[in-house]
Amino acid sequence: MTETSNPPISVWFLNGPNANLYGLDSNKNYGTDSFPVLQSRCEQKAASLDVRLRFLQSNHEGQLIDWIQEARGVADGIVINAAGLTYTSIPILDALLSFPGKIIEAHMSNIWKREPFRHHSYISKVADGVIAGLGGDGYELAIEAVARLVRKNKQVS
Repeated sequence: MTETSNPPISVWFLNGPNANLYGLDSNKNYGTDSFPVLQSRCEQKAASLDVRLRFLQSNHEGQLIDWIQEARGVADGIVINAAGLTYTSIPILDALLSFPGKIIEAHMSNIWKREPFRHHSYISKVADGVIAGLGGDGYELAIEAVARLVRKNKQVS
């Protein structure tokens, strides 16, 4: 169902290293949906919410930083799963700090049920919310969450 009373908003969904391998993980930490299936699910969810979605993936930290910088003034919100860079990248944190819109951190797996080094996220320091452990459903929920936050923010301003 499309929410026709809401103006369209723009959301960039950024995926970090190895996300392109989703669905190929033998221990199923990341579910069984392939990356193209996840992208399709997210695009369908975004369309149902009148959200213009840009769904991107890179194995390179600098590319993710470039996209965050490009999103300034263009996107209303960012959903980011920086994958392994979540726990190590101060430069991604710094780039996100310069983004004026809403930010949702998303993880396919529950990072707090995994290795201790995954329990600290630099991105959480700037994120408006975190969704973890729900697989592809969490990706769809992250799009819905950022859309709601953006729309609430636009009503207030």
